[in-house]
Amino acid sequence: MTLTYEQLRTAVAGDAAGARSVIALEPLGGPDDKIFPPTYGVGERELKYAVEKRVVSDAAGSRTLVDSVVVDSVASQANRLELALLGAIRDGDLAAPVTAVDFATHGLYGIDRISDYEAPHRIFDALLRDSFDGADLFRDGPVGKAITDAVPRNAAALLRHSPHTLVFGGWDSTGPKGGRGSKFERALTSEIVAHGISIGVKTSSRIDPAGVELKAGPIYEATDDIGWTVDQEQAVKEKGQPKLFARGDPKKVGKPSVINHGNVTPSIDALAGGITAHRVTGTTVLSFIQLRRLRFPTDVNGQPVSPERRHETETTARTVLAALGIAATVLAYEEGFDLRSRCVLVPTEAFALELVGRAGAVETVTLDGAAALALVAEAAKRAEQHGMGWRTDEHVLRPSERLVDLIRRSQAQAVAGDGDK
Repeated sequence: MTLTYEQLRTAVAGDAAGARSVIALEPLGGPDDKIFPPTYGVGERELKYAVEKRVVSDAAGSRTLVDSVVVDSVASQANRLELALLGAIRDGDLAAPVTAVDFATHGLYGIDRISDYEAPHRIFDALLRDSFDGADLFRDGPVGKAITDAVPRNAAALLRHSPHTLVFGGWDSTGPKGGRGSKFERALTSEIVAHGISIGVKTSSRIDPAGVELKAGPIYEATDDIGWTVDQEQAVKEKGQPKLFARGDPKKVGKPSVINHGNVTPSIDALAGGITAHRVTGTTVLSFIQLRRLRFPTDVNGQPVSPERRHETETTARTVLAALGIAATVLAYEEGFDLRSRCVLVPTEAFALELVGRAGAVETVTLDGAAALALVAEAAKRAEQHGMGWRTDEHVLRPSERLVDLIRRSQAQAVAGDGDK
């Protein structure tokens, strides 16, 4: 059965605790192929992966404690789902608000326009805070003031200007109120986990086709276009001595490998060598309980909602947020699961969504990307009829010169090999 607006509205109004999607995945190379989870460099660890014990159900329904690893975290999944929404907006398939900083004319490498769907703190991000809305800094302009004053008990401004922030959560910790800024709990969480895992190893080596040897160095820093030399006379002098070329790893100072020449010694990496798994599962949960905590005593224009209209108005507002979260989930599913190098997953079953009732009753519904986008469009229309419509334009900000200079300096340091280590 295809999910309809009325079904979703009824569920959000109070019939259901939420919606969930549990998808079985396997490596593109087949169920026995190795995949590579994300690595984490936190302290001294035996592994760079987020490995833990989890209780899972087997095919017979028995609950078993198994070794598991996070293949894609909640934060990473949120980014992917938000980008799926942004892609639909950019393609003209979804009419929803975007606030973006335009860096296109500032000559920054690889940076064009960054939106609140891409910024880590969404509409509350410092990139937006440090940009101009016309003649005013963003937080001093009309949109910035509105989102600064938004709170869970009156979330209309965020519904108008950044509804996905209400779906994926946000904390206004970078704004005028600092740590006392409003917090909006996530309504949607998604995670991909591999269960019953075996840790592998990764080998690496490289033979330089030009045969550059270690003893061909040392390599010195030079001021010409190439930037390095083996001739001491052409080298940059530091305290009267030729300066060894340094970039990144301090162990490589002066070696041909610091300029990417020479062989790579064969090695075995047992800290991040990939995994094989009995099962890989993607789980997405959308909490209608959290959506019902969001209150809308005023409409998106700040006008009070009368008591007799309050229930229907709030229900339509929450329903359009639920539709947006479902659309993000479906669109990301259809886009695929190419998570990183050597970690491409494919679903082994069609997408299905379960509406979970308060007493545990489950109703399974289906929809594809086109149907999910149509659901958002209908929900947005219903919300607008009750004064809860969001804007459908892209609100473009101009970055401050200080922000541009900070990014430019950071890019220069990265090119020089002096970035964060």
